[in-house]
Amino acid sequence: MMLDIILPALVNETIALLKESALVSTIGLADILQNANVVKGTIFRYFEPYIIAGALYYVMVMILTWFARVLERRMRRSD
Repeated sequence: MMLDIILPALVNETIALLKESALVSTIGLADILQNANVVKGTIFRYFEPYIIAGALYYVMVMILTWFARVLERRMRRSD
């Protein structure tokens, strides 16, 4: 089946897009990193908002990785 062949590359690309979404904040669309910049300017603390933003990105990547691992196991079992 083709899906089990393309699944690892698809998941890697999805994770890369999630990580690169921080670049979108420079264009003007608000995302996690842009919100961290707003909080930084409001409370005048520079370290904490970026730590929280990094933790949120980490959690999202780990959830995607876990989901991909479960999906790959189910695909292998169905063969």
